Amino acid sequence: MVLDSVVRNVKVQLPAYLKRLPVPESITRFARLTVTTVAESMWKKGNPEWLRLLPFLGVLALLGYLAVRPFLPKEKQQKDSLINLKIQKENPKVVNEINIEDLCLTKAVYCRCWRSKMFPVCDWSHNKHNELTGDNVGPLILKKKEV
Repeated sequence: MVLDSVVRNVKVQLPAYLKRLPVPESITRFARLTVTTVAESMWKKGNPEWLRLLPFLGVLALLGYLAVRPFLPKEKQQKDSLINLKIQKENPKVVNEINIEDLCLTKAVYCRCWRSKMFPVCDWSHNKHNELTGDNVGPLILKKKEV
């Protein structure tokens, strides 16, 4: 029953509506479309031509917007507020555990800016980050006590 009314609207009503639209043959003929006031249109039979075109033009504008929308730039997230931009983003929390006993070096330098390509080890990427942003982040340095 509902589908019958949809089919009727698409097959009968829509073509009839489109045939009655005063669509100009060229852009210059848009200026010749009648623009009358509501009071004037009440005396004449039918609506002014511009008024009859408005729903059709509105639907075209909506369809155009929906077609172009995927190509519009996405609303920018506040990347400046994010610290970790790419490391282990699939995990809810990034945790690296290193046993102090396993440190065979006298000094270990760990990244705190999240920009290191060798994360969790610092590759001094924070220097470039600090220059670009004015930040003052630096590495975590672990040293063994000298005995």
